[in-house]
Amino acid sequence: GSTTHSRKQATNIPPTPRNKRRALSLPLPRLLRPAAAAMGSPLSSWPWAGLGAYKYLLYGPLVAGVAQAWREQGGAPTDSWCLHLLLLLALRSLTHQLWFSYANMLFFTRRHRVVPDGVDFVQIDAEWDWDNMVIMQTLLGAMAISSPVFPAVSDLRVWEPRGWAVALLLHVAVSEPGFRWAHRALHRGPLFSRYHSKHHASPVTQPLTSAYGTPLESLVLTLAMAAPLAGAFLAGAGSVSLVYGHILVFDYLRCMGYSNVEVISHRTFRAFPLLRYLMYTPTYLSLHHQEKDSNFCLFMPLFDLLGGTVHPRSWELQKEVDQGKNDRVPDFVFLAHVVDVVSSMHVPFAFRACSSQPWATRLVLLPLWPIAFCLMVLQVLCSKTFTVSFYCLRGALHQTWTIPRYSFQYFIPPMKDGINRQIELAILRADKMGVKVLSLAALNKNEALNGGGTLFVDKHPDLRVRVVHGNTLTAAVILNEIPGSVKEVFLTGATSKLGRAIALYLCRKRIRVLMLTLSSERFLKIQREAPAEFQQYLVQVTKYHAAKTVKTWLVGKWLSPREQRWAPAGTHFHQFVVPPVIEFRRDCTYGKLAAMRLPKDVQGLGSCEYTMERGVVHACHAGGVVHCLEGWEHHEVGAIDVDRIDVVWKAALRHGLSPP
Repeated sequence: GSTTHSRKQATNIPPTPRNKRRALSLPLPRLLRPAAAAMGSPLSSWPWAGLGAYKYLLYGPLVAGVAQAWREQGGAPTDSWCLHLLLLLALRSLTHQLWFSYANMLFFTRRHRVVPDGVDFVQIDAEWDWDNMVIMQTLLGAMAISSPVFPAVSDLRVWEPRGWAVALLLHVAVSEPGFRWAHRALHRGPLFSRYHSKHHASPVTQPLTSAYGTPLESLVLTLAMAAPLAGAFLAGAGSVSLVYGHILVFDYLRCMGYSNVEVISHRTFRAFPLLRYLMYTPTYLSLHHQEKDSNFCLFMPLFDLLGGTVHPRSWELQKEVDQGKNDRVPDFVFLAHVVDVVSSMHVPFAFRACSSQPWATRLVLLPLWPIAFCLMVLQVLCSKTFTVSFYCLRGALHQTWTIPRYSFQYFIPPMKDGINRQIELAILRADKMGVKVLSLAALNKNEALNGGGTLFVDKHPDLRVRVVHGNTLTAAVILNEIPGSVKEVFLTGATSKLGRAIALYLCRKRIRVLMLTLSSERFLKIQREAPAEFQQYLVQVTKYHAAKTVKTWLVGKWLSPREQRWAPAGTHFHQFVVPPVIEFRRDCTYGKLAAMRLPKDVQGLGSCEYTMERGVVHACHAGGVVHCLEGWEHHEVGAIDVDRIDVVWKAALRHGLSPP
């Protein structure tokens, strides 16, 4: 965090070199060294750091105070400061959340991002307890209201204009210069390494970064926020609206500055030149985070101007960012779709604590189901494909776009044409932009929907973007999970695209494949594709009991618990079925969906792909990545070319992808 960048680097704000060191495999002890070094300094660590989620029990006395007042008054205790502190806590948390969501809605903000890098898991984990400052300020507020000199709510007006005027005056005269002086002091000598380097260790600012820091930094911010309120109350001009308004505006401006999205048009500053010294911008704040030797102000650059610490490129760079300087055309696009209503909240712009972990149903999200359902209806009516997330790999920008359709909608016949139209428009948009490879996810390449992408390639033969279903690598992952000692397997979903490729590959290895299918015609068609000397290894079966002695099951069709009973004890279920089967048998083992871990030098990856663990993506996604890294010029659509399974697998390993 103490490393300083050259002025040339900061003015361009490129992808920071620090990210190259922030690979997923970086040892945790190394990451914690700066924090560990600061543990011995007073006010450098939070006293409740070891409590984890139990730290929220610190709000218990306030909740108890509200409950007691409610019981005594027989209704909502609107004159209880405890209630107002809890309401403020909720509104402040909502302010941070809304700014976070907006800043990460790439379909709105990607053209105006100040620092183009993504936020990686290292930064997310470091800022996990960003709300420690809010907890501290709430507890300090609870101590203040318990003082006998603090006025009761009933003694205050709802609105008092004099109080707002006093607070504004004190903010300009006390908070702004006082904060700038303290902030600049924190950048000197041991104070920076002990207290402030942790805050600057976040290379890409986010609204949540605004509250992340040590207790000493939080105290400085608390004093800057509290001074105008204290002055107004001492002057006898305090009001309830002033408490709410001042604190929420303070948080709003902090979140805006740290949003990493330029929200103020350069034309505004051109029309009103003096405004640039009264209101900072996200670009202004990002320059401070990059260089650390300029732009120290709280909200008003006027005090940096008076102190001679305004960065000379602050307004020029702000204009460049506002005009889309950092917008890039992606090299690779993974075209996904929404799985279901609840998991639709597992997106990077919703809840970072959720999207940075593998998807799992959380009870805390269930109350938001009605909102998610309304958004689903809205998307069906008027939404189009949008950008969800991105990361960088060896200088190439990889993005995930989402078709605004849910899994169950793919099985509604009247919606088939509309879904294909959405996919087609996304492919044409990517082609027009200059995207090199577009990989179709899950049901977007459904054989019954569009022939595994063949529909679009045949309709638009002049496409420059390479359309890829990625199933060649999916088949390779499944096949390489099978132990070399296996001589017989049981295959369900045997005549599907993946089932066919797996069967043809295994029979060439002289492995007997029991193919579960009722269609003799489809079985014979596949069997005839195999070389004559290997056709004997493909055997059609129509009942599950035919596999009662086979301990390797390749599951391409969903299995009920009753059907799983036919497997002998010790069976391993390899899966390429969505959703995965229920793990019913305790005497058997179950594989995960086919996936690959991205190379260690991936940068800016900060969200998990559905149920995949950190740094792991579905095999069809990885297949598109390999296609892009190799620079292959062919489309990968329709039936899987069995001869290319080993080629794609070796290419994936050569580029640093690995089985999870």
